[in-house]
Amino acid sequence: MKGFAFKTSLLGLSLLSCLGETQLYAATKGESKWIGSMQQQDVRGVVRNEQGQVMAGVTVLVAGTTVGTSTASDGSYRISLPKGKSQLLFSVVGYSSQTLTVAGGTSVDVSMVPAGNVLEELVIVGYGSTTKKDLTGAVNTVGSKDFNSGLVGSPEQLINGKTAGVQVMSNSGSPSSGSTIRIRGGASLSASNDPLIVLDGVPLETGGISGNSGNFLSLINPNDIESMTVLKDASSTAIYGSRASNGVLLITTKKGKGDALRLSFSSIVSMQQAMGVADMMSRDEFASLINSKGSTAQKALLGNASTDWLSEVFQDAIGTDNNLSLQGKIGKTLPFRTSVGYYNQQGTLRTDKTERVTGALVLNPIFFNKHLTVNLNVKGAHNNNGFANTDAIWSAVAFNPTQPIYSGADAYGGYYESLDNAGLPATGANLNPLGLLKQEKHRSTVNRAVGNLDLDYKFHPLPELKAHVTLGYDYAKGNGSNLIPASAANNFTIGGAFDRYEQTLKNKLFTGYLNYNKFFPEIKSTIDLTAGHDYQYWSARRPPIVYYNEAGDIRSTAIASDERHTLISWYGRINYNYDSRYLLTATVRKDGTSRFSPENRWGTFPSVALAWRLSQESFMKGISFLDDLKLRASYGVTGQQEGIGNYEYLPVYNLGTAYAQYRFGDQYHLVYRPSVYNRDLRWETTKAFNYGLDFALWKNRVSGAIDYYTRKTHDLLANVPVAAGTNFDQNATINVGNVESSGFEFQLNTVPIQKDDLRWEVNFNATNQHTKVTNIALVQDANAVGTYVGPNVSGRGIQILTTGYQPYMFYVYKQLYNEAGKPLEGVYADLNGDGAINEKDLYRYQSPAAKWLFGFNTQLTYKKWTAATTLRANLGNYVFNNTKMNLSAWETVQYVDASINNLHRDYLNTQFQTRQYYSDYYVENASFLRMENLSVNYNFGQVGKISNLRVGAVAQNVFIVSKYSGMDPEVPSGFDSSFYPRSRTFSLSLNMDF
Repeated sequence: MKGFAFKTSLLGLSLLSCLGETQLYAATKGESKWIGSMQQQDVRGVVRNEQGQVMAGVTVLVAGTTVGTSTASDGSYRISLPKGKSQLLFSVVGYSSQTLTVAGGTSVDVSMVPAGNVLEELVIVGYGSTTKKDLTGAVNTVGSKDFNSGLVGSPEQLINGKTAGVQVMSNSGSPSSGSTIRIRGGASLSASNDPLIVLDGVPLETGGISGNSGNFLSLINPNDIESMTVLKDASSTAIYGSRASNGVLLITTKKGKGDALRLSFSSIVSMQQAMGVADMMSRDEFASLINSKGSTAQKALLGNASTDWLSEVFQDAIGTDNNLSLQGKIGKTLPFRTSVGYYNQQGTLRTDKTERVTGALVLNPIFFNKHLTVNLNVKGAHNNNGFANTDAIWSAVAFNPTQPIYSGADAYGGYYESLDNAGLPATGANLNPLGLLKQEKHRSTVNRAVGNLDLDYKFHPLPELKAHVTLGYDYAKGNGSNLIPASAANNFTIGGAFDRYEQTLKNKLFTGYLNYNKFFPEIKSTIDLTAGHDYQYWSARRPPIVYYNEAGDIRSTAIASDERHTLISWYGRINYNYDSRYLLTATVRKDGTSRFSPENRWGTFPSVALAWRLSQESFMKGISFLDDLKLRASYGVTGQQEGIGNYEYLPVYNLGTAYAQYRFGDQYHLVYRPSVYNRDLRWETTKAFNYGLDFALWKNRVSGAIDYYTRKTHDLLANVPVAAGTNFDQNATINVGNVESSGFEFQLNTVPIQKDDLRWEVNFNATNQHTKVTNIALVQDANAVGTYVGPNVSGRGIQILTTGYQPYMFYVYKQLYNEAGKPLEGVYADLNGDGAINEKDLYRYQSPAAKWLFGFNTQLTYKKWTAATTLRANLGNYVFNNTKMNLSAWETVQYVDASINNLHRDYLNTQFQTRQYYSDYYVENASFLRMENLSVNYNFGQVGKISNLRVGAVAQNVFIVSKYSGMDPEVPSGFDSSFYPRSRTFSLSLNMDF
């Protein structure tokens, strides 16, 4: 009868609705509730997320009542506001609820704000996912809303400065260049230190392909990426076994969402400027110096022009990035997303450019009442590159600034060149920088396709059991050509040069695993079991490369290559969760690689992790501001087999013309040269401990993590000298040496202000890391100083590896100075006190590796405005300024009779007559603070038929503060030799949703 009475009351209300302003009540037995009044106000609006996209399914209630509705597929809503009520409550899972006052008018648009770091949000991990609160390892996820904005040519740039323990360093300013990615600094010395990169479950080939300048990730459209997850500790990475010593980067791309079709378009137009160039003498400074100090012959080589060669080779570069996507659902069971993108970027170095067209299709059909889920994900890219001859940078640095660009003659394309007595380009003289750029043509095309088909099946009789299969394919083909005409000064003596090259890479993957996940309420436990098998196959083929002169005469030939290798794996994992308080994760993986001999082929990589959620304990329940507090500890073993050849354990012969010659009696026989090999090659292994603390406070307005790790790598794979006669070469790849590292990481995420129309987010991260070589010699020798490594300076590497020291320290003399602070030429400290300055006085001084890394990110949203910035800082990294060393001594003014060279302005300070090759004067503190990104955006909301319109302005690489005297203090190798400078970029962006 109670239900009948309520229905009768509603009928009465509908009849009374015609009678004017009458207070209405819904009456049930024993109570009455006010519903509204007959004079109501209609309120309409559109609800969007933080990115301006419309949101369906958002609950809209009249505050303090149960009267409500929900938003439609286009984000719109309509609700009647009763008299006396002026507030609406908007709520949806994963976003903070908002209560807004209707202050006149009938339109209220809302922008929902994510509810901080929601503990229940899913986090992608290896071969599955888990919730943030149930993580036992050191894992960080950066979502698309937190990516760096602006013109981004390669995915890794999206997370630069965003998370602790991760360092992304651009290799150069070229638009086709990649980045050096380091997670916790890397674990090896001579083998690869690059992390494993997994795209939608497919481990990628990232070693580069012919024609792509070593940046394989640039073929992935950053606009298609949903999130990037970093796995840092051994517990998180051990499920990937032999490829995970340097961490894992999981890239998840966007999929179809919602029921309604949504068409999105974005466009960015940018202008780039080279951020720094070498500090060379001006035309007048150089001419004055030569006239005052130069010989008669040198004075005769002064011209009447005034040419700033660095300004001539660099330009303001234009770039654009355009993307169009369509997503939604076909019928009720087929979500989809498809996209196309066009990226075009000039280099700041003239003639350098890259152009990329990308496409993606994602289908996610669901069958058998959600028991079978299919994910078909296909991505493709077509890339055209025009490479500039970067030798032009060094030539521009040193070229005589008193000479003109053009000679006025027809020879050598009309470009001014330093000629010998025969009228030919002088051997050893710098070539005209503009001639190097504009006369040569270096072109390439790269096509890439990455796809995966995922099948997830929940067994009908046992839905807790799921079978997963992934078929993955990564295909790339690169080809290109190099042309230097006979009229160019470069290669003039051989009549020009021409060659074509081609390479095809294939990467095939099969993954299959079973997963059982069930909650047992009687024991308050969740058990999650996974067991599976992987098979991955790689091949790389390159036909012969024939080198011609312009007339078509063959000069030389590089033989073809066809290499293959495989990796077979078995793995298992158990996750145990007791009462959401005590967590256990244990994994084991067994890998077999074709790169090692059968007796060393298999490696086993286990891990275990424990976590204790103190916040769930009864004695913590009284702390109202505490949302989560978790202690973590883990141990694991990972492996390494990257960075070595595919057949280095096999005795093979090298095909080619570099024959070996053997004598039998009075006869000499030519045979193919045997290759060096080592059948005892085995896995490089890393054992790591991690201790962590996760916390979340005040409804997740403050959250973060603290981690400390130690890592020991054994059996380092390295190419080192071997005793004469023991192999077919003086160097061989062997397992030699150990290295240890440790580090501290701190991540803090805060929301200091969160109001209806104002939100301020502040995030900070810090990383401290140390590495030490514990063994690097085959035979311990007390007199050995170590192994020289790094770029060659006057006959040896400028860096050194020594047991007991940080790797890659600079091995130099300690410079002495006069009272005024001027370095004294050839005067160094006698460190061993023997009264003589020689190699025994060299010492290990600093390293390129930063001791501290910092990242700072903040975003302020006020109504429809959003401003954000990212800053990064490195402390304790040092760089050898080779440009200054090589160009700031008088002896470098002239190498050949036909030309003189410009000098670095540091010569005015030092007055060095000869180069001081190994002086620590050139090892400079390169600590820096860099503003990586600064953006301002405005969201217009709905404009006509455009459901959402956003515009923005972005500046990238805004400024840098550093004492370093070179072009850029962030040099991955620590050796600055006038490399291609990074760019400062200014962009305007437009985003439209329909």
